[in-house]
Amino acid sequence: MNRVKSWVTYLQVAPLALVFLLFLIVPILTIVVVSFFDYNTTQIIPAFLLQNYEELLLSPVTWRTYKQTIQFALITWALTLLIGFTVAYFVAFHVRSSTMQTVLFLLCTIPFWTSNVIRMISWIPFLGRHGLANTTLMNLGLIDQPLEFLLYSDFSVVLAYVHLYTLFMVVPIFNSMMRIDRSLLEAARDAGATGWQTLVNVILPLCKPGIAIGSIFVVTIVMGDFVTVRMMSGGLSASVGLMMANAMSLLQYPAAAANAVVLLLLVLGIVAAMMRMVDIRKEL
Repeated sequence: MNRVKSWVTYLQVAPLALVFLLFLIVPILTIVVVSFFDYNTTQIIPAFLLQNYEELLLSPVTWRTYKQTIQFALITWALTLLIGFTVAYFVAFHVRSSTMQTVLFLLCTIPFWTSNVIRMISWIPFLGRHGLANTTLMNLGLIDQPLEFLLYSDFSVVLAYVHLYTLFMVVPIFNSMMRIDRSLLEAARDAGATGWQTLVNVILPLCKPGIAIGSIFVVTIVMGDFVTVRMMSGGLSASVGLMMANAMSLLQYPAAAANAVVLLLLVLGIVAAMMRMVDIRKEL
C-alpha cells in the first residue's frame, strides 16, 4: 500500500518536474556546455576550453561593467525599497476601504498594461535637452541652460529602472503588511510606543519576508537587463546584459554563454545571501 502511495506521489509531481527539467535545467546546462566551446567569425567549434572564462575574468572592461551593473542594481534597489515601502504602508494602514485599496492598486498596475519599451520612450521627450523638464525649469528661472545629465546618462537609466520595477517591491511588501495582526499595533500604542517606534520595532520586522521577495525581484531583473541601459544611456553606459547582447550580435555565443554563467552565479549568490538573512517561506 505504501508503495502504491509513493508511486502516486511521483506521478503527481512528474508533469511539473518534467516542465522544470525541459525549460530550466536543460537550457542552463546547454549554456554551461556552450561556454566552454571555441568559436571564430563563422562558426561555433565544440571543445572544452577555459579561454572564454579567462578572457572574461582577466579583462578590466568586464570588472568595470560588473561594477556599474551592481551599482545600478543597488541604487535601484534602495530607491524602489523606499518608494515601495512608503506606498505599501500608506495603502495598507491609511486606506481603510478595500475598494479604495483596489483602485489604488489598479492605478499602480495600469502602466504595466503597456510594454517596457513604450514606458521608457515616454521619458525621452520629458528629459531631453528641449524637453518638458528643462523647458519648465528655464521658464521658472531656476536654470540658465538645459541640464545635460537628465537624459542619456546614468541618472536616466536609474530613473527608468525605478519607474519600471517599483511595483515589484510594492506588491510583496503590501502583502506582508496586510498579514500583520492589527492587535499588535494596538498593543504597541497601548504600551506607549510612538508611530516611529511601532514602525521600526513591529511593522518593519514583520515585513522582512516581503522586502526580501521584492528585493530578489528587483535585483535579479536589473542585473540581467540590457534594453533599459541601451535606450536610456544612449550607449554611454554599460551593463552585463548589454555586454552579452553585443557578443551575441557578433555571433560570439560561447563568450556570451560564459558571461551568462558568471552572471548567474553572482545572482544566485545574492539571492542565497538574502534567503539566509530572511526566511521568505513565510510569505509563500
